[in-house]
Amino acid sequence: MPSPDALTPADIAASGLCIGCGGCATKGMAWDRYGQRKPSDATLADYRHDGPVPETDAPHALPSDQAATTFAATCPFSPTARNEDQLALARFPHAPHHDARLGRYEANYVGHAEQAPFRERGSSGGMVSWVAADLLASGKIDGVAHVIPATGDRLFHYRISRTEGEILEGARSRYYPVDLAEVLAEIRATPGRYAIVGIPCFIKAVSLLREQDPVLRERITHLLGLFCGHMKSAQFVDSFAWQLDVPRQDVRAVEYRRKDPDRPANWYTAHLTLSDGTARWQDWFHLADGDWGAGFFQNSACDACDDVVAECADVSFGDAWVEPYSSDGRGTNVVVVRSPEIAASIAAAIDNGRLDLKAVDADFIANTQAAGFRQRRDGLAYRLTWQKRRVTPVKRVAPRATGHPPRRRAIYRTRAAIAWWSHRMAWAANRLRWPALYTRWARASLYIYQALAYKRGRLGRWLARLDGVEG
Repeated sequence: MPSPDALTPADIAASGLCIGCGGCATKGMAWDRYGQRKPSDATLADYRHDGPVPETDAPHALPSDQAATTFAATCPFSPTARNEDQLALARFPHAPHHDARLGRYEANYVGHAEQAPFRERGSSGGMVSWVAADLLASGKIDGVAHVIPATGDRLFHYRISRTEGEILEGARSRYYPVDLAEVLAEIRATPGRYAIVGIPCFIKAVSLLREQDPVLRERITHLLGLFCGHMKSAQFVDSFAWQLDVPRQDVRAVEYRRKDPDRPANWYTAHLTLSDGTARWQDWFHLADGDWGAGFFQNSACDACDDVVAECADVSFGDAWVEPYSSDGRGTNVVVVRSPEIAASIAAAIDNGRLDLKAVDADFIANTQAAGFRQRRDGLAYRLTWQKRRVTPVKRVAPRATGHPPRRRAIYRTRAAIAWWSHRMAWAANRLRWPALYTRWARASLYIYQALAYKRGRLGRWLARLDGVEG
């Protein structure tokens, strides 16, 4: 393992710990062979530079020894970077509540945006776009960095939006690799106050960067977090195209969660728009890789993450995956508020009817994400005992090999295997132009996983008789 003060992006990438956030990307990001965003070769070369990087090429760059030290302090998966507890304590020192699962907070809610058109345009209750638009309308920020649909070699990318209409263009869920490199460069170059919307590891990355970079510390004033199960690769879209029997090159847009108010919110529908204007769609539960928990196309760094709810964010949003909310096709959010400023804005909007939210406790929020917490706490403790990496992650969860029932251990092993092999099987299917190589493998893998996780099928019933333990 490299010494912590000499850690570089190449070390993190080689260890499978690079989430592709782009915080280190002095020279940009690039696609890897498995459809994930990684630091470009030029970025990696920057960290091997023997002397100062010319200021004209990278105005915020440092000599190589300083750059490596800074990187070790700002990469969200660096073993020497400050953890979520430390970052949240610095940001929210007076938060009245603390929970081991949610972190520090002011208040928790379940509900939706009553003010049109936020709920209608969002995947869930519309709260992410509502808070972003409210910050903009109140003059607290000048722009919001969030993910919107794109064209070219990327179906989605980060953009800074400066109007409510532009913010609404980024509504809906995006299970696709993106990076912050371009918007961070724009924020450094353009004075103003900005909010950034992101998943937990991206929010942590920005929090760490703010501690090291005075320009970002001044200009990035608000962080809006998204609850996260794991990151997918771009190959997930390839799989959609294969299973919907359309050429991947004809796909011009993708919706991962097509909304239908007349169906339960947790009945996801994958929807592809093609170059000729037609569309194809399919419910996730009919797809070979449509079980989210199985881990198809998961980024390997996600197996070393212990943050489900973006604990460093001023406010975090998730789906209310408990009844009666999960059956409401109009969509419902759970919200964890950490910033007193945003807490006051939300309370005022509840009073004047713009938001329909009900206060809930930490247990309610955690129950809506129960599977995620099992994977990132109990599962992480187990994975830390058997994963050998070039860089050893340091997490708030202690390694623990004992206390996991046999079938639960098998579930964690199977998820990790599915995540690892799905990238490689899809890559081989693309190279051989034989989609069935991947889809047949995926259906067989899903059968095994669901037998373990849910005791489905003949194999599941046989396994249930063997262990008698609920997973």
